[in-house]
Amino acid sequence: MEELRTEEEILAGKHSVLEALRAGRTLNKIWIAETAQKHLTAPIVAEARKAGIVIQHVDKRKLDQLAPGVQHQGVVAQAAPFAYTEVADILAIAEAKGEPPFLLLLDEIEDPHNLGSILRTADCTGVHGVIVPKRRSAQITATVSKTSAGAVEYVPVARVTNLGQTIDRLKEQGVWVVGTDVDTDQNLFGSDIFTGPVAVVIGNENKGMGRLIREKCDVLLKLPMAGKINSLNASVAAGVIMYEVLRRRQEQG
Repeated sequence: MEELRTEEEILAGKHSVLEALRAGRTLNKIWIAETAQKHLTAPIVAEARKAGIVIQHVDKRKLDQLAPGVQHQGVVAQAAPFAYTEVADILAIAEAKGEPPFLLLLDEIEDPHNLGSILRTADCTGVHGVIVPKRRSAQITATVSKTSAGAVEYVPVARVTNLGQTIDRLKEQGVWVVGTDVDTDQNLFGSDIFTGPVAVVIGNENKGMGRLIREKCDVLLKLPMAGKINSLNASVAAGVIMYEVLRRRQEQG
């Protein structure tokens, strides 16, 4: 069963709204600022008319109220609640493609911009799905959707109550769980684990992975660091790892 957020969701920005339309997402209404540039909003208007979605041209201040603090570019939509998927469905997607599962587990990623960036890179690198905990984690919001440049419509996201138990179940199904840690010896580029079924854990922006999650990982890898500060933004670190997985898989053919 898919689990739905109870409240309706606001999408903001032309990429987010256009990708939602193209992906067939249920949009109840679209608001476009009267001052928005016509050549930028024309593709949205065309797709919305095809889908029979109501469009209202309104004062920009109305959009500022609907999506406070988000760069909406003069386009805001009200969507049906984001449909989270199940972990089993993500594994089924990989199987249907004839590919070993490639999952991301986000251990308390709190910044919606980081979550959006991670989803955007996940879409580019062939990640079959992303798993987030229900508590102490960013959830899918207008900011996440905007930062993901519409990738949120294409990358399945599962919400789980207990990340540790989810890791145990993935291991039972033959998925290797890989964590990143600065205090480990094995180098990301020296690992040969990525061509098989793999779930990569990305830790919290400040604390990294929790102790329990770290202990459950099959392998801990470190990203090589040459600079003075020896730390990467969570979404950048995730991007480096995702592209390394993609590179290995393409090498293997």
